[in-house]
Amino acid sequence: MKNLSKIITIAVLLLAVFQLSAQDQVIKLYDGKAPGSEDWNWQEAQKYSDLFQTQVVYNVTDPELLVFKPENPNGTAIIIAPGGGFQTLSINREGIDVAKELAAKGITAFVLKYRLIHSKTDTPAKELMEGLKDRDVHYKRSAAVQKLAGEDCKAAIQYVRNNADKFGINTDKVGVIGFSAGATVILRTVLGEANSATLPNFAASLYGGPSDELMAKDVPEIPLFISAASDDQLKLAPKSVALYSKWLQAEYPVELHMYAKGGHGFGMKTQNLPVDTWYKRFEDWLTQYKYLK
Repeated sequence: MKNLSKIITIAVLLLAVFQLSAQDQVIKLYDGKAPGSEDWNWQEAQKYSDLFQTQVVYNVTDPELLVFKPENPNGTAIIIAPGGGFQTLSINREGIDVAKELAAKGITAFVLKYRLIHSKTDTPAKELMEGLKDRDVHYKRSAAVQKLAGEDCKAAIQYVRNNADKFGINTDKVGVIGFSAGATVILRTVLGEANSATLPNFAASLYGGPSDELMAKDVPEIPLFISAASDDQLKLAPKSVALYSKWLQAEYPVELHMYAKGGHGFGMKTQNLPVDTWYKRFEDWLTQYKYLK
């Protein structure tokens, strides 16, 4: 049994490595050190997290885009920001798996590896869960990194628009989707954003928990898709409702899918629940606004 367990573990790790190497291109977002974190000297790493039951990336200091190109680009681009509490990135379930689905439909997908809190151990998921026992302390600890991650997303949007011809992208069809902490990252390019060069044309927030400070900012006139589960273990469902209400009050296009069950971090995970179909609803939404044929 021990040998079988080892074989299964090795197979899972090999599959994860293959998935991480399956992108068409890797692009560094900055020349040299990323602005604001020039003194960061720790090493980026990745591993399978038994706690999260998925592959995670941690200690990101050098932001990158993993590019997934469709065979026949339809002109739409989507930047994907995985979640992970600003300490890890759920790189497969909330990144690569989403990118592959989008690319299969003709959308050029970019998975954003944004800057994270420094993990001092090789068990970043455990560190994160310990830190979340006091939400206020964790928020203060992550506040500076949240701003840097937001800048990484803005740099990603600018890169995609500047290189639109290279990828067959229409500069008026550049969107963002974020999961959990990644939802906060993408909302930093949306709420209160006055720079048209880094404002996406559409956005999607999955079980996000933006701060009150961020929620107080102005709403832009772009369509927003929201999805979450009522039984979210982090109790963030009301945040999605508040985000929906904010768009609704501004009379801008918004759509909310709140599932009874699914928990936090459902992403592309199969649970044999209605929440598994959130991605199909997202496709319907993209089709409605002509970002998907």
